[in-house]
Amino acid sequence: MRKLKAYLETTLFNYYFDEDRDAHADTVSFFEECASGKFEAYTSGYVINELDNAPIEKRDKMLSLIDNYNITVLSIIDESDKLALRYIAEGAFPPNSLIDASHVASASVNALDMIVSLNFRHIVKKKTIQMTGAVNMLLGYKAVEIYSPMEVVDDEKTRYHIGRGSYNPS
Repeated sequence: MRKLKAYLETTLFNYYFDEDRDAHADTVSFFEECASGKFEAYTSGYVINELDNAPIEKRDKMLSLIDNYNITVLSIIDESDKLALRYIAEGAFPPNSLIDASHVASASVNALDMIVSLNFRHIVKKKTIQMTGAVNMLLGYKAVEIYSPMEVVDDEKTRYHIGRGSYNPS
């Protein structure tokens, strides 16, 4: 069985170190599943640019995840930039969300299977998934699935065992 190619969006790098966030444990589990070979992990120059704007100590920790988890960094290319602008023109993203649109575009032009993100405002959203999928199909790209880490990690390891009545707040 082929490994799924997963794009790790910027929010995952933040949540990895933010132990007070609900999705922290699931995010760490997702990184570990990437390292174990369950997923083929990718990120992009767009993520690197965003991480470079973080305070130095946090930036260095977040960037170190790329090497520590053997994540491939995709280059920023004109094709991704053009597709991101098309997403905005078609209303999949608001005009001020070019970087968010660029994440989806990068995953799309590089034929990745999914994006994993905790950006519920603009990326992990039904409208975004439907509209970017439609634009991709129209332009000859495959639709990229978009998930939160909670949706893709092995549910036996997650912090919240949904439907099993075993909430563990630790």
